[in-house]
Amino acid sequence: MGRAFEYRKARKMKRWAGMAKTFTRIGREIAIAIKDGVPDPAYNSRLRMAIQNAKAANMPKANVENAIKKATAKDAENYDEVLYEGYAPHGIAVLVETATNNTTRTVANVRHVFSKYGGSLGVSGSVDYMFTRKAVFRVLKDNHNLEELELELIDHGLSELKEEDDQLALYCDFVDFGALQKGLEEKGMEVQSSELIRIPGHYVKITEEQVEDVIKLIEKMEEDDDVTNVFHNMDMGEE
Repeated sequence: MGRAFEYRKARKMKRWAGMAKTFTRIGREIAIAIKDGVPDPAYNSRLRMAIQNAKAANMPKANVENAIKKATAKDAENYDEVLYEGYAPHGIAVLVETATNNTTRTVANVRHVFSKYGGSLGVSGSVDYMFTRKAVFRVLKDNHNLEELELELIDHGLSELKEEDDQLALYCDFVDFGALQKGLEEKGMEVQSSELIRIPGHYVKITEEQVEDVIKLIEKMEEDDDVTNVFHNMDMGEE
């Protein structure tokens, strides 16, 4: 099945490889969520998402509480979410999401990776328009009647439901993130994980050898501690 297939299976785990790095990134998610809202997850849907992801990553409860306490302190470190846009080799559009306390460092690192691996950093708006921002929640499949569940959750913003092994992936538009999260909570459905993603409007088909070039750039970008997500429009052969 080739390198592309292996990459599809490993990319998520590789991006979050190493417990220390995982916990650091979740800590930044918590800090940003609190910066944009309140420190009470009952009234902050994004903070609830960060806590759900901490649980999915087996982050100890004490670590989560410490991250919240650290983010609410007077001398709390300030993290900004910055989106970088560019192209990998062979015309593949790339979006790089970052959470940083030093934008000068981050943009230099991102530019360096693009340049070293045959890509180029673009200006704001050069690539973002090709992607749609979505939210996805994953819950256990259990014995839900999928047709009934889909109908019930449409009123909460659900746009698509997919089966993934023993889980259901529930998609909604970015603006409906809080509404769908609330709908799942009202139904007593425990969210296993949730994330904000960017889905390309079209995919670009390239050769297996060219895929290798793009993967090298993406993997190197994901190694940077400031990088939280990398999205692209390369056709990986997925349905």
